[in-house]
Amino acid sequence: MKAVGYLQSLAIEDPDSLLDIELPEPLIGEHDLLVEVHAISVNPVDTKVRKNQQPQAGDYKVLGWDATGIVKAVGSKVTLFQPNDRVWYAGALARAGSNSERQVVDERIVGRMPKSLDFATAAALPLTSVTAWEMLFDRLGVVEGEVDQGQTLLIVGAAGGVGSILTQLARQLTGLTVIGTASRHETMDWVKQLGAHHVIDHGQPLSEELKRIGIPEVTFVASLNQTDQHFTEIAASIAPQGRLALIDDPLLPLDIKLLKRKSISLHWEYMFTRSFFETPDMIEQHHILNRVADLIDQGILKTTFGEHFGKINAVNLRRAHAFIERGKAKGKIVLEGF
Repeated sequence: MKAVGYLQSLAIEDPDSLLDIELPEPLIGEHDLLVEVHAISVNPVDTKVRKNQQPQAGDYKVLGWDATGIVKAVGSKVTLFQPNDRVWYAGALARAGSNSERQVVDERIVGRMPKSLDFATAAALPLTSVTAWEMLFDRLGVVEGEVDQGQTLLIVGAAGGVGSILTQLARQLTGLTVIGTASRHETMDWVKQLGAHHVIDHGQPLSEELKRIGIPEVTFVASLNQTDQHFTEIAASIAPQGRLALIDDPLLPLDIKLLKRKSISLHWEYMFTRSFFETPDMIEQHHILNRVADLIDQGILKTTFGEHFGKINAVNLRRAHAFIERGKAKGKIVLEGF
């Protein structure tokens, strides 16, 4: 089958950093689905793994942690799906990725694809939806409904993939006042369109920007990128007993003592935790994806599709990786078909 992979970690400018390859058909396990991949999207995790994870000598590493497709076969213990179902998922970090014609994936981390979306526009959502949902409801402990009325959520980096869905979830499903950050007119407009009550410039000190809009402190902070650069300002701006969650990999050590005086709690969100450790609640990702599909079909949430980069091949994936590494993405980059 056709796939895109690499033999060694290289800069994306190197033509060997991602290669068009042929691989054997994958073997299906008892809890697995064999999925014919129709569309994928590209996430920062793809670029991080490519740069930092060297494959075993002579073996190709296949990336990709977002896919939509059609179930072609099921394992002996599968109960949630059957052949010809249209599905979407983010996959598992320890298994071969979605940059291939066919992929095996555990049914417990797969959801029913929204009926109202095509394969490409749906492919923009799985990884970021699971990440945003877990971050908001599991890590920060926000409650659906109006329970948190009068409290505030600051989303640092709200125009990216996770921020684009987190902004919608917080605005549509909670009583929080949502404040998103961006740095360009284009991305500020995007965040506003997604439902943020306020948009501020993260190129300026966050505490000053918050005071400018009349909200000097916030209850919750979701820091999605450049946490090390903003950490001091976040600590100054979060309310006593507030909560901070992050998903990025800070390049500099964080002085967590800055959180002590206010008793601020710090939470990591990593959507691969459940699949990597096969936690007892691993099936929650199946439920999250089905819930998001329902919200999409009801018109409550919308796809965060940004740009279509063409067919799934090495040239187009190298271009997508380079674009993400420049940190200029608005919404998600999607590729479709082989």
